[in-house]
Amino acid sequence: MNKHNLSVRELQEADIKAITDYWLTSEGAFLESMGVDLSKLPTKEQMSQMLLSQLSTPIEQKRSYCMIWELDEQPIGHCNTNPTVFGEEAFMHLHLWQQNTRKQGLGVELIQKTIPYFFNNLRIKKLYSEPYALNAAPNKALEKAGFTLEKEYTTIPGSINFEQPVKRWVLTQERFKQLYL
Repeated sequence: MNKHNLSVRELQEADIKAITDYWLTSEGAFLESMGVDLSKLPTKEQMSQMLLSQLSTPIEQKRSYCMIWELDEQPIGHCNTNPTVFGEEAFMHLHLWQQNTRKQGLGVELIQKTIPYFFNNLRIKKLYSEPYALNAAPNKALEKAGFTLEKEYTTIPGSINFEQPVKRWVLTQERFKQLYL
C-alpha cells in the first residue's frame, strides 16, 4: 500500500497558471540549482501560449507532452517530455513546485506512475532525462525508478539552461517492459 495518495494525469488548460507561476515566481537560487539561466526564461504570455498550443497538437506531432503530478488530488508538480520524437525517443523533465514536497520521496513514485504514459502514448523506444549533475535529488530518483546512467558530460541541455555538467539517464522500452508491465 502506498504511503502517499499520488496520481498523475495529462495537462489541462486549468494547469497552465500553476506551471507559469512555478517558473516565474520560484526563487532564483532554486531555479539556478536546477541549471536554469534566469535570463532565458520566457515571459508568462510566451509560456502560456506554448502550453496552450501543446493541448491542441495531436500527440504524434507534440514536441512536448506534459503530465501533472498530484498529491491528494491537488497538483504539486509536472513532468514533461521535450524534445519528443513520436515513436522514437523523448527527454523527460521533473518538477515539484513547492519546497515542502521536495526531498520527501515523492519523486520516485511519481516518475513510476508517469513513465507508462510516455512509453504507451508516445510509443517511444527510449526515454532520457538529463538533470544537472550537481542536483542530487533527480539523479537519485531516476536511478531508483530504473533508469541506467548512460554518461556524464557538459552541455546546454535546454533552451532555458546554462552550460552545465549533466547526467544522461536512459530507460529503454525493453527495460520499461521488464519493470513496469
